Amino acid sequence: MKFYAPYLLALAAAQPAFALDLTFSGPATQTFSETVAFDSYKLPIGPFQDGAIPTLVAEGPKLQAAWRVESASGTTLGVADNLRQQIEAVGFELLYECETQDCGGFDFRFETDVLPEPDMHIDLGDYRYLAAQRLGGAVPEYLSLFVSRSAALGYVQMILVGGSQDGPVEVTTTTGRPTIRPTGPAPKLAPLIERLEARGSAVLQDLAFETGSSALSGETYETLAILAEYLIANPNRTVALVGHTDSEGSLQGNIGLSRKRAQAAANRLIELGVGAAQVEADGVGYLAPVASNLTEDGRTQNRRVEVILTSTQ
Repeated sequence: MKFYAPYLLALAAAQPAFALDLTFSGPATQTFSETVAFDSYKLPIGPFQDGAIPTLVAEGPKLQAAWRVESASGTTLGVADNLRQQIEAVGFELLYECETQDCGGFDFRFETDVLPEPDMHIDLGDYRYLAAQRLGGAVPEYLSLFVSRSAALGYVQMILVGGSQDGPVEVTTTTGRPTIRPTGPAPKLAPLIERLEARGSAVLQDLAFETGSSALSGETYETLAILAEYLIANPNRTVALVGHTDSEGSLQGNIGLSRKRAQAAANRLIELGVGAAQVEADGVGYLAPVASNLTEDGRTQNRRVEVILTSTQ
């Protein structure tokens, strides 16, 4: 992946306020858990700037806990997005969400309540944070989450404050799939993903290359954005990006160029949050044309990147 810890958080709405059911998709070890019957917590709700972090003071029963997750795949972006969706599904309202430098980098991490090693690990180059509140009960509930990684493990820290005044928070953890499922009809897949799943491959139509060039501009490409969203939501899916060229130049040179085109697309997917282990890149030069190389239009069509679904399940 390159994360390293995909896990999902499911909060059971039918349970009493301030009771949580955590579900992890891989073997999870709780590294820390401390409950306090009544405490206060300065919940960060903005980035570090001008020497400080804006906070909201939450009071009530407090839980601070951390987990280490093994055999993880995905990215900090994918994990944080899954957590956010699960939290919002049971009535939490997002107050603030940020990633590494947008949070304030080093300063945000060290001005925030984070457990020390080895209970919690924060990669200063790759972490995500979110804060949320739930106001439907008699007493407001506030939640913060840190998501980060090491080379092979994922880490999460959770702080919960508020809710029931009867005592500390009750938390259970299991390994398996999320206990909360979306309601209503399944969302319609984008045409690119429909074709990919039905036929096993699809051309990334909006990626255009000049003859002899492997450069992608800084613009947003819709096909890459759609593919990234699909792969982040399905961390067990893998794809191969295959580059192609027109027939101008030698075969050896065009194979090298086509590989660079595929790698440029793969790099953009990883920048969008896709795990590196989900994507491979290669090229076949001009050996698989989709149009005649005798015309400019045909050569333009042949300069392309194709995505192939390599997952078997």
